[in-house]
Amino acid sequence: MRIAMWSGPRNLSTAMMYAFAARGDCAVVDEPFYAAYLAQTGLDHPMRAEIMASQPVDPGRVVDGLTGPVPAQKPHFYQKHMAQHMIPGIPRDWVAGMVNVFLIRHPARVAASFSAKYDNPVLADIGFVQQAELYDHLVALGQAPVVIDSTDIRRDPDIMLRRLCAALGLEWTPAMLSWPRGGHAQDGVWAAHWYGAVHDSTGFAPAEGPLPALDGPRAALAEAAMPAYERLRAVALSPSAAGSAPR
Repeated sequence: MRIAMWSGPRNLSTAMMYAFAARGDCAVVDEPFYAAYLAQTGLDHPMRAEIMASQPVDPGRVVDGLTGPVPAQKPHFYQKHMAQHMIPGIPRDWVAGMVNVFLIRHPARVAASFSAKYDNPVLADIGFVQQAELYDHLVALGQAPVVIDSTDIRRDPDIMLRRLCAALGLEWTPAMLSWPRGGHAQDGVWAAHWYGAVHDSTGFAPAEGPLPALDGPRAALAEAAMPAYERLRAVALSPSAAGSAPR
């Protein structure tokens, strides 16, 4: 199985990659289109030069890696993707051959966390609109993508990862709930800037507290992302015993 997990920044995406790697039967890859995205947009992200040197900038070569032999001949291939990387010029025909999952988080939390690491973010930087557009694209192809909210995972990772595995047709294993401290060999080179907290972890962080209070540009950014978030939240796996939300 090839699982494409579509997230935005500051959204539990690295912890989820670690959880799937901890299964033992999953190869993983970390944001394989990042260098291609930077090459095509010209954006000056932290560690831009290092990122560009560490990955193919030709998106066709990236697709070949995602659809070719699974690394280490593992049964499953977990691909951590950032939805905002899927700009015009990055092919998306390959996504039809993946089992697609969307990892969402409340925009207020994303706006607060991302703006602390990246100056003056705009809506295109945080992936919500791109997630909704890609979800609609996959539905039009006849898929029923899975949506899961990181807030629900942090509140009860055991239950939510069990439900995610069931939705994917994967056998559940409690090995997904913990990982070694210090990061993973497949971390992108940008981990030095972004992954400090998860490198210090050995499992999922506790449940989140109240939403952060935002004002000014951060509040406007969160508000602009809310319609896309609410659309996907409405079809997310449910944390209740009733199972998943209607889709």
